[in-house]
Amino acid sequence: MGPRRDIVGELATAVREQGLVFGVSSHRAEHWWFFDGGMKFDSDVQDPRYAGLYGPAQPQGTQPDAEFLEDWLARTCELVDKYRPQVVWFDWWIEEPAFRPYLKRFAAYYYNRGAEWDLGVAINYKNDAYPPSTAVLDIERGQLSDIRAHFWQTDTSVSRNSWGYVVNQDYKTAASIIHDLADIVSKNGCLLLNIGPRPDGTIPEPEQDLLVEIGRWLEVNGEAIYGTRPWKVFGEGPTQVVAGAFSDTKREAFTDEDVRFTTRGTTLYAIVLGVPESRKVTVRSLSSLLTLYPGEIDEVALLGQPVPLQWSRDEKGLTVTLPSDLPCEHALVLKITRKRD
Repeated sequence: MGPRRDIVGELATAVREQGLVFGVSSHRAEHWWFFDGGMKFDSDVQDPRYAGLYGPAQPQGTQPDAEFLEDWLARTCELVDKYRPQVVWFDWWIEEPAFRPYLKRFAAYYYNRGAEWDLGVAINYKNDAYPPSTAVLDIERGQLSDIRAHFWQTDTSVSRNSWGYVVNQDYKTAASIIHDLADIVSKNGCLLLNIGPRPDGTIPEPEQDLLVEIGRWLEVNGEAIYGTRPWKVFGEGPTQVVAGAFSDTKREAFTDEDVRFTTRGTTLYAIVLGVPESRKVTVRSLSSLLTLYPGEIDEVALLGQPVPLQWSRDEKGLTVTLPSDLPCEHALVLKITRKRD
């Protein structure tokens, strides 16, 4: 329909040519009711010739019927078969009771197809649509206040006021996105970051600049993010995260007193969410009086900085003196290694 082009297929090809992972999102469930406002006045929504575009247009409070649900399942499986996405992201309305048996059928179909392709695949869901161990919980524009045993993700945008391309974007800063990334990863999550291309597909220059700035930070500090696991505690500091969806603008910004932890094997990373003016950092969770880190520390290094750091550990914590020349802005990562027995 429309442009007479396979837009999803073209996008899949372009994404994979850039070495990216291709996924799809589906809001098809909401099609049951999304245009129901057009039933309240004389409109094309009531014309059966356009039923394919506007859907059933039923009241939101009603449950979809079997015909709609079977169509939803067939369309969603068609996305899987035609485009082999590694992620299928669902919005919230699939949690309605009528969808439950169809969600099971789709998960079985999709995961079996992934096994056939020898390809890792995942379903993203909101709220309680899927049991915790069967798919990836997604929290829109929000975070969690503590470590979650099951892997989860935040989906948010580089803009506070829109998911798409609009005039007068209220952009976040690279620092705030990096800080959120560290907080999320420290709690066993990942960050799905949205940008809003123009109608011609080009990415607005401020969004390019944000991505490049985040990329520069990851070039230096990605070791503390990619392939890491949570530690015994997610972090420390005065800034409290408001848990739940649509809450990422309801708290104060992180400070250089906020620290987030990740691990890789026996290595511990302490991500300091800022650059202290004093050039000193004290990590209280590594106090010699606490049992969180019972072993002796062998070395403390700053990612991106080859010069050894001066440090001491006592009942107040691990205190590190930072060099005058720092490898990056926004956040600093201390790499802490144990003494071998």
